[in-house]
Parts: sequence; C-alpha cells; structure tokens
Amino acid sequence: MRRSEGEEMERWFPAMLVVAVMLPAAAEGLIRHYKFSVVMKNVTKLCASKPIATVNGKFPGPTLYAREDDTVLLRVVNHVSYNVTIHWHGVRQLRTGWSDGPAFITQCPIQPGQSYIYNFTLTGQRGTLLWHAHITWLRSTLHGAIIILPKRGVPYPFPKPYKEKTIIFGEWWKADTELVLSQSVQSGMPPNKSDSHTINGYPGPLPNCSSQGYKLQVESGKTYLLRIVNAAVNDELFFKIAGHNLTVVEVDASYTKPFSIDTIFIAPGQTTNALLAADKSGGSYIMAISPFMDTVIAVDNLTATGIVQYKGTIASAPTVHASIPAINATSVEFSFINSLRSLNSKQYPAKVPLTVDHSLFITMSAGVNPCSTCVNGKKLVAALNNVSFVMPSTDILEAHYYKIKGVYTDDFPGNPPTPFNYTGTPPSNMQTTNGTRVYKLAYNSTVQVVLQGTSIIAPENHPTHLHGFNFFAIGKGLGNFDPNKDPKNFNLVDPVERNTIGVPTAGWTAIRFRADNPGVWFLHCHLEVHTTWGLKMVFIVEDGDGPNESLLPPPADLPKC
Repeated sequence: MRRSEGEEMERWFPAMLVVAVMLPAAAEGLIRHYKFSVVMKNVTKLCASKPIATVNGKFPGPTLYAREDDTVLLRVVNHVSYNVTIHWHGVRQLRTGWSDGPAFITQCPIQPGQSYIYNFTLTGQRGTLLWHAHITWLRSTLHGAIIILPKRGVPYPFPKPYKEKTIIFGEWWKADTELVLSQSVQSGMPPNKSDSHTINGYPGPLPNCSSQGYKLQVESGKTYLLRIVNAAVNDELFFKIAGHNLTVVEVDASYTKPFSIDTIFIAPGQTTNALLAADKSGGSYIMAISPFMDTVIAVDNLTATGIVQYKGTIASAPTVHASIPAINATSVEFSFINSLRSLNSKQYPAKVPLTVDHSLFITMSAGVNPCSTCVNGKKLVAALNNVSFVMPSTDILEAHYYKIKGVYTDDFPGNPPTPFNYTGTPPSNMQTTNGTRVYKLAYNSTVQVVLQGTSIIAPENHPTHLHGFNFFAIGKGLGNFDPNKDPKNFNLVDPVERNTIGVPTAGWTAIRFRADNPGVWFLHCHLEVHTTWGLKMVFIVEDGDGPNESLLPPPADLPKC
C-alpha cells in the first residue's frame, strides 16, 4: 500500500531532528526547524576504534530535508572541545551570508559549549547538496546530505523513480584527522593519506579486516533515484555498479540533459543524481568507488565496495564483480564531464551571462615557502595568482559589513603577477606571497574566471568550489589557455551549471556567473590539503540598490571570535 503524503513527510523529518512541531505536507514555503548537536562518539572501523565528532551521534550525519522555497532554521550546538562551523555546500544563501559557514570568512567559529542558528531560504534550487564542517579537517566526519524536494505538485523533469536512495562517499583515517592535520602543518610535508574510502560509512571488506559493506536492496523492474554525494576530504572518485548503467539527471542541484554512462566521476563537494534501472532478474552486483589521480601524487588507492542485491536473491548466488577504472583513467573522467549539459528547458533555462564585466585569469599552483620549524626549513604551500591565502582572526564578512580596517586588503590580482609557461617547465623560484586579499565585484556585474592549472611541483586536478553562487562551466582544455582561440569554443547555450568544478591536470577551466548575491564569498580548492596550504581567495560583492539587493544585518547570536 502506498504511503500517504503525511506519512512520507514523517519519514523525511525524523522526530529526533525536528524542533517544535511536525510540518504539514501540503504547504509550501514553510519553516523547517532542525537541531544539530555536535557530539563525540566512539566508532569502530577497519577493526580499530576511535572517538569522532558527529552530528546527533551519526556518521554520516543526518540528512536535511526541505522543499524549494522553504526556510531552514537550524540550531547547531557545540558539545565537543573543537571550534565548529557548518557550511551548507551549494546553498545559494541569497543575502544570508551570515549562514554560509566557512570559519573566519563569514563567521567566527561556534566555540565549545556555544550554539548558533543558521537561517536561510532555499530559493530557486531543488536537488541534492551536502553540508559539512568548514574548519580544520572536521568535515572528515561532520558531513551529510541536503535533499531539496521540488515545490509541492511540481514533478521531476524525468520519470518518477520507485524509490530514492542517498549514497554518501567518505574517507576514513584510523588516526585522529586533527592530529594528521597538525603533524602535516608542523612538518611542512603532505599529510598522511586516508586508510580507506567509505560508502554510507561502510568501508567494505578490506585486507586483514572483514569490515561490513553497504547493501542496497532493489526489486527487479523498478527504477531508483540515487542521490550520490562525495564528502571525501581529499580524493576524487569513480563510482560504478557492475552490470548496470546509470542515467545522470542532475549535478550540484541543477538538472541536466539525461545521459547514460557506466562510470560516474565525482569530486569532493560534488553531487550527482542518477537513475538506476534494476533491469536484471536477480543476483548480487558489486558497487565500487575507487580514486582518480592522473599525476604523481600519493592517494588512498583502496577500492571501497558495497552490494546491489535484488530482492529474492539466494545467499549462495555468485556476486557479479565490477571492472575498476585505472587510477589515472583521465579518459573515463573526461567522458563523464564532457557529457554534462544543462537541461536548458523552458522551465529550467540556462541563464548564461553573454557579456562579461570582470574577466579574471587565475593560476592554481603549489609552492615552497621558508619555515624555520619545518623539515628542511621549508613548507609546502598553495596559491592563486601566487597569493597564498592567510586566514584572518576576525571573519571577513563582519569586517566588510562594519568597515573594520586591517582584516583584509582588496587587491587580489585579477591576473598572474608574473606570467610564465604555466603547464611547461616550472619557474625556478617556487616561493609565494602571503596575504588576506579579496577581489571586489559590483552588484549584478557579470564575471568570467579562467582557472589555470600549473606544473609547479606537480600538476594536479583541482575541484574548485565557489560559495554563494552557481556558475556555468563554459569551457575547459589541456595545456595553457589561449585567450584568442579558446573562447571561440565556449559553450554559451547549455553549459552545465555547478558549484564545484574540476580544473584538469595541466589544463584550464572557464566559468561564468552573475554577482547577484551581496556578501563575502569563498573560492577554494575542495581538496582539504590544498585549502590548508592556502589555495583559496575571497570575492566581496557590494550591495546593490535598496534593501532587496543588500546583505541582511547580522543575527544577534552570531558567534564572537
């Protein structure tokens, strides 16, 4: 018997998460009340136990459900000894930058014993996103999915699935990740790589440890919507299910033209919705995630596996195994990325800016700076246009709003200070400058950013996340961007709309967006190791005309530094 709408809503909003009353299913634009308690919990994985920071004692954390146009009031209470913030990754945060979450960018952290209410409205968005801690490396265990359902009565632009399943990928260290981070910072060397990957918290069977794997049960002849989230800290991943293709219908909460593919590529911070047709008569099929790295960087090269099992399959039936892509399978990565196009329908148009007010060219590179306390007297750093970002001790949004001087400078360079052959022989001087430098944008101006990878130390794919905006990925290529030739091939009709985009190894990516959201917005590599090293910058979007184009005032409970 089919669930009623009321029963569905009770399933979506577990009582342990909802503060105040249960909300009626038939309404639109409601206020959703949640409470996230950050608590420590002992967890055993890979045959070893450790205490981890969790939300409500869950790993992965609870899923946040709402509908398009709903307002979310979510109280985060910090019961651990760490400072905490939560970022609602991909949520536009229109005029509500105080609720965006990156520490020292839009807020001071929530200190132990303190709480903060995040307050934002889900305007013009529907699909799958994620939330995660945005301070140090706490997001290794503090993360979960955000599911934004369409407005009441509005169908998906694809066949309605029989059921929906959320699948979250992560990374697991046997060690305390805060210790992994501090050891890396003290030594100036790369951090230790993770010990396994996880699917919904399960690492799957591994050598010397019979760990449990995630199991997805399906019925033959039914179609399932998989809401896939990569919450890993440092690893880009391939995902596939043996014997099955997946039909991609959305990425980063933006609908796409549907396409069928056997392997999904997904970077940290990215989400993908895909339809799984359970078109076999029965059996068990391996689902697998494996890392992608097409350069000489060390990564956790273990494959995590789960099972897709058809209802009624007998225990003795053989399991069908998946062929795993090579770790450096760039062609598999490109096959997925090149297939992505915005749906660009009448109801969901691709509003690509056709003119550009600000044209930025930003190099992404590693570097080496002096460090008297580090191994060999040097430390690895990372920089955008040779600026390694220095985190301030006061959040930039308050400094901007209250015009506090001395927190940042507004002189981030829109072009590399010293041009060179970016993907050729690297320059002999690998030292960077340091600074808390921002780039200012007028309200509603249009922006094009070409992100250029470099070969300094090692070329590497950089999944890059822009807070506060969706952008259109209008072009990419290998080698150095050619400003005369490459723009002729830009897709300005139906480019994919995202909030996190990969910059290819020894290549470039071009994005465009409209600066229609006043506030302070972080741009950074979503590989946490690179963010730690300084691969980040900030856009400040000025207020427009009148209150509807201006940042809202800060809330009374905004944490203090």
